[in-house]
Amino acid sequence: MTERQYAAAGVDLSALDAAKRRIAGAVEATRTPLSRGLVGAFGGMVRLPEGIRRPVLVMSTDSVGTKVLVARMAGVYDGVGEDIVNHSVNDILVHGARGIAFQDYIGSNGLTEGQLADLVVGVARGCQRHGMALTGGETASLPDIYAPGDYDLAGTIVGVVEEDLALHGAAIRPGDVLIGYQSSGLHTNGYTLARKICFDRLKLAVDSTVSDLGTTVGEALLAVHRSYFTALDGVLDQVHGIAHITGGGIEGNLVRVLPPEVEAVIDTGSWRWPPLFTFLMSAGQVSVEEMRQVFNVGMGLVVAAPPGAVDRVRQAAAAVNIDTWIAGELRAGTRGVRFI
Repeated sequence: MTERQYAAAGVDLSALDAAKRRIAGAVEATRTPLSRGLVGAFGGMVRLPEGIRRPVLVMSTDSVGTKVLVARMAGVYDGVGEDIVNHSVNDILVHGARGIAFQDYIGSNGLTEGQLADLVVGVARGCQRHGMALTGGETASLPDIYAPGDYDLAGTIVGVVEEDLALHGAAIRPGDVLIGYQSSGLHTNGYTLARKICFDRLKLAVDSTVSDLGTTVGEALLAVHRSYFTALDGVLDQVHGIAHITGGGIEGNLVRVLPPEVEAVIDTGSWRWPPLFTFLMSAGQVSVEEMRQVFNVGMGLVVAAPPGAVDRVRQAAAAVNIDTWIAGELRAGTRGVRFI
């Protein structure tokens, strides 16, 4: 099959090559002192940081889910690129790890050179903000899998932590305090339900302004997933456990780090849900229980810390303008999460 026949079948190699030339510059800008090899090589290379006696690699792969559909509707592509990086950074931060390399994957049908480049520019921006190298990835044109204009975005992060400093939740004990960290919005989960409510049930457009939100639907739904790295990097030695609140909500994620015979008790009166969540609950007639299962309801991260460390941990978050509150406590009991 010639290149012309390939283009007629739905894969334009010339357009992909043009996009990849633009992407190379964004990737080059993320190189760090740990970077090795060449941009555009078959594999990405990074060295392990010096000074770690027993380095353990911590890896995670995820996607931004159907948030990409809202981004497509709004014609804004770079934000979801940053989303996937911040989401991944938080996932390994839970274990006390710092990211050293990132790889992205974009499968699409008919993205323009500019749209494809914008996605990677967003990924590169997230990597730069965390001092992490974007070591490569894959941009696949798949017209037989995706409808015209559709795309998917996923990423893999590689981080490192000193083995004896890794967090697993095993140090959590009764008497520890739960600290809630404010989210910046839906982050990267719950978009299937949110889209059904906003676009199917209410017939809103992405540029519709909602008085309850004080912004457009698109701006509210596309708020970038917050990274908590700077809020915790300097106090990780003070905490006993961390839960990143993604799909499954507070209960589904906090229980993942609890030791046996430890119960997490969440005080539901300790924080007020941001307007976006109360709007979705009311407009969609969603129960409180389901809201807690699907969304982060304003709490994007939960940290378990001993009472004596709470002030220092919260001050570190305040220093980077992230609001926190005492969200509950750990008690002896059956492993699980209870709301009171």
